[in-house]
Amino acid sequence: MADIVTNPKARRDFHILETIEAGIVLRGSEVKSLRAGKAQISDAYARVEGGEIFLLNAHIPEYAPANRLNHDPKAPRKLLLHKREIHRLDALARIKGNALVPLSFYWKNGKVKVALAVGRSKAQYDKREALKREAAERELKRAIMRRQSGKQ
Repeated sequence: MADIVTNPKARRDFHILETIEAGIVLRGSEVKSLRAGKAQISDAYARVEGGEIFLLNAHIPEYAPANRLNHDPKAPRKLLLHKREIHRLDALARIKGNALVPLSFYWKNGKVKVALAVGRSKAQYDKREALKREAAERELKRAIMRRQSGKQ
């Protein structure tokens, strides 16, 4: 499972309650663009509409050699899940403060998959605390590396 693109905002802005793997309906030019490693999902989210689930606001840039057969970079994309999974995710997403956010796109057996999560919004102080913890861990790693290399 090699990640194509990850969503850095997802784990920073949400407490991840549950994750699920979903297939995604893509056109050929979208797959070619993803093979080139070009996509952006930091502002993307999923929504259940009419018993189907769609990924919105995900940006997969146009593939230049596809010329007139290209795709719309911001088009809604259908996610492939079983009905019972869609109903369960819809019920979880309807709870106040919850959202369906993509964590990453990745390859699995030659197909593009989406790691979709149900996340609860973090309060501002939670985000600040997480940033402080990350900065402390980074500084600790730097100190360890300096110590190992003989510099103090």
